[in-house]
Amino acid sequence: MFVPPLIQLCHQAAGAQREHNWPCQSPSGDTGTEVPERCVFGFMLCISAFLGLCTVYVRYKQVQALISASESSLQTLNYLGFLLGVISSIGMCVVASFQKTDMMSMHLFGAGMTFGPGALYILVQTGVSYRMQPRFHGTGILWARLAVGVWCLLSIIVLFVSSMLMYDEVPGQDVATKLRWAPGERGYLPHLVSAGAEWSLAFSFICFFFTFIRDFQKISLRVQPILQSNHLYSYPLYDEREHHQHHGERSPLLGGNI
Repeated sequence: MFVPPLIQLCHQAAGAQREHNWPCQSPSGDTGTEVPERCVFGFMLCISAFLGLCTVYVRYKQVQALISASESSLQTLNYLGFLLGVISSIGMCVVASFQKTDMMSMHLFGAGMTFGPGALYILVQTGVSYRMQPRFHGTGILWARLAVGVWCLLSIIVLFVSSMLMYDEVPGQDVATKLRWAPGERGYLPHLVSAGAEWSLAFSFICFFFTFIRDFQKISLRVQPILQSNHLYSYPLYDEREHHQHHGERSPLLGGNI
């Protein structure tokens, strides 16, 4: 959960050293468009996507274990949240793989996959928390997740409105691929507000994951291997040899002794 802030610190430091844009003047995707910060951005964003996917899966299994199978509507809501979380995590990988200056359409597609389903994931999980209280947790965590959901919604609204104003002030320019803005330039203020809203939206996702910390302290998952055979050969003759080998008068009776 602490990897996304670490991402920004790493590639912002690299960008500042090479006199690239500061984060307060650029959307989150713009800070990963030039070398070397684009390399750090892509690598660590993929790590964040993996950790986010793990978080989504653990949350899904925890809710599934707590509620009964007869609560079909809550089970469906939990599964829907899991799917939205998976899509959002895949979107992060798309953003990391296709930089804004190389393939703008794929970068925007990945951003839409990340922020759209991600915002819906927050909404669905807040609904799950509402349905689960007061049986499994108090109202405090519900209000915390609801507050983060409102924060996310406001960030989306501000991002949409400021982006529209920015495009209206600079008609005819390819604003999407413009990386450097000067104070006083037409469209600079809406661009600044839009960049701040995008950062705010990203950090609202991180803060929502923080609300799972205390819940995850009450669950542990394990992987249990189940052997289909006592060897790794792929031809049937070995199976026949093993079959005849253990059928004598002195062969052990318990499978655990083999």
